[in-house]
Amino acid sequence: MFATRSEYDQGVNTFDPDGRLFQVEYALQAIKLGSTAIGVRTNEGVVLAVEKRLASPLVEADSVEKVMEIDTHLGAAMSGLVADARTLIDKARVEAQNHVFTFNEPMRVASVAQSISDVAIGFGKGDDVPSRPFGVALLLAGVDENGPQLYNTDPTGTFSKWDARAIGSGSEGASNALQEEYNSNMSLDEGLTLALKVLKQVMEEKVDVTNVEVATVTASDGYKLLDPTRLQSVIGTINAAGTTL
Repeated sequence: MFATRSEYDQGVNTFDPDGRLFQVEYALQAIKLGSTAIGVRTNEGVVLAVEKRLASPLVEADSVEKVMEIDTHLGAAMSGLVADARTLIDKARVEAQNHVFTFNEPMRVASVAQSISDVAIGFGKGDDVPSRPFGVALLLAGVDENGPQLYNTDPTGTFSKWDARAIGSGSEGASNALQEEYNSNMSLDEGLTLALKVLKQVMEEKVDVTNVEVATVTASDGYKLLDPTRLQSVIGTINAAGTTL
């Protein structure tokens, strides 16, 4: 007789008779409870837009980071456990800088995605990584010799390349909207408007500069966090135009 599910979900490296790793599935479930993050790739660059959930009105919004710089040409948005995201991003930063020191050139976006995925699936193998799967998914936005690129990594240790991608609690509705509205020929400004419009559609709270964080990555400016004035301007334009997609 097969053991019950509870007997298999205790070990992080134990498959059940159906070939499932329950601990990894639980990590994927944690991502579905996280903040919604959206990435949009255009020919001019990549946009990352993330919902910031504030636990209390007393929390300083600036202290909550959901988009982080990895290198001058590369940034990441997260959904899931923020502490796990910081661990993966710190390792990606070290890997990117080691690449520059060794080869005197920026690390390719795909190589960074692979490096993060290698760490994600290597849980329990060292003192500096948790003994459980990482409960976070990342959207990596970068520009290299292959142009603007958007990658998604998750706790299974896989990574994939996307034109537009949504992760987190509102990912299902956001993904449907992106499929309908995304155009590979859109400009960076149009991609920025689309990302915020879709984020506004799936967020429970009203969108403003305190509960969203947006960054762009372009060949000319590299990674750049949108300042509040510019962000408020885009949100105002979206509010004036309505939210119909």
